[in-house]
Amino acid sequence: MPTLHWIGKEKVINHHLDVPYRVLDHQYGFENGVKKSEATNSGNKIIHGDNLEALKSLLPEYEGKIKCIYIDPPYNTGNENWVYNDNVNDPKIKKWLGSIVGKEAEDLTRHDKWLCMMYPRLKLLHKLLADDGAIFISIDDNEQASLKLLMDEIFGCNNVISSLVWRRRASSQMSQNNISVDHEYIVTYFKSLNSKFRGIKKDYKNYSNPDKDSRGEWTLGDLTVGMTKDQRPNQYFDLVDPDTGRIFKPSQRRVWTFSPETMEVKILEKRVVFPKSNTGQPMMKRFISELKSDINPLSSWINSESYSVGLNSEGTKIIQHIFQDKVFDYPKPNSLIELLLSQVLESNDLVLDSFAGSGTTAHAVLNLNKQDGGNRKFILIEMEEYAQTITAERVKRVINGYGSAGSPQAEGTRGSFDYYELGPALFNDDNEINELVGVEKLRQYIYYTETKSTLSSSKGGIYIL
Repeated sequence: MPTLHWIGKEKVINHHLDVPYRVLDHQYGFENGVKKSEATNSGNKIIHGDNLEALKSLLPEYEGKIKCIYIDPPYNTGNENWVYNDNVNDPKIKKWLGSIVGKEAEDLTRHDKWLCMMYPRLKLLHKLLADDGAIFISIDDNEQASLKLLMDEIFGCNNVISSLVWRRRASSQMSQNNISVDHEYIVTYFKSLNSKFRGIKKDYKNYSNPDKDSRGEWTLGDLTVGMTKDQRPNQYFDLVDPDTGRIFKPSQRRVWTFSPETMEVKILEKRVVFPKSNTGQPMMKRFISELKSDINPLSSWINSESYSVGLNSEGTKIIQHIFQDKVFDYPKPNSLIELLLSQVLESNDLVLDSFAGSGTTAHAVLNLNKQDGGNRKFILIEMEEYAQTITAERVKRVINGYGSAGSPQAEGTRGSFDYYELGPALFNDDNEINELVGVEKLRQYIYYTETKSTLSSSKGGIYIL
């Protein structure tokens, strides 16, 4: 299998093993529309801090338990002027690179830096993902090829599902080379090949039964196939309406679906519908009762026409509706994330987003729960300072409802979450137990390192080793 090499790879390939386990310090809970000091124990978490350390801190409780991961990492375009710094020159990342990669970090290209940043995070995400889980990663052409090779190495080339293509804007945009790039990718992998997507439920709105056919509701379908007269000469013939004697000829590029003998049977079964006017072609009755499946596969081409999935502009409108201001650049539309999550999540499953940004993933989860009464849960991680003012604040407003006097009110989804900061490491620099860490956290860690499973507690909250 081809592998990707870059400056600094040998320094980060096992770095996830050296990342310290940190305590998650509970700051507040948000429940019934109000902030409170006690934990909600809802399972919904928003964590402020370095996502590498936060992911490591989740392992004792969540290894192998995350059903779906969606991340929207920096695209590495070189643009440092957005609210979300789309570049590996973020001061926090530069500091981390210097400490891990060493002096070599001074010679890294922005692509080397991006790969060094992503590799250990993907290793931890792989550990957290459930065996029947899926991971979706939004990316564009700047790093899509590199990301694909990283994912092949970490998740396995046999577990790739597809690079979904999402159309992100409707109108073309002028560029230096006169090519308008109107799409992004969503690189998609399963943890194992035992998984599959749910697919898209077929839409039966065009089915009816105006003639009271005993076989039930039906719709009209094409009675030709894309074969030429030379390819299928036995399917190129005159079709006669038995009631009127009118003759219908197929196109030389599209012959009839059936041979003359089979077509005669279909006519006797009253499956062929001839046009009553002088225009039109014969059509075929297709019955709901005879469909092999009520599911269509999810297409790798995701656009607003096929799936009612919004463009980038929808994400921006939602943010402006929530905050009455454009507080975040290029947020993903809720409808896109809802489509992806609905392909994987059952009603009680857990989703993780370790590049949480404006909190779209939590918004999508809350919307899905509102639609069907489910209890899906989310964990968001955001390292920037706006984790409190944008990420968590958005989730609060979505739960409570939002809008202004001049715009329609969005009804609240209801829900709750707990907000955390990254706390102290379990062990100090001398590898000794940090006395600031409570006994319960140490018990969880010890049990996890010995068994690679989660420590459960009794009803009284006492952990049993």
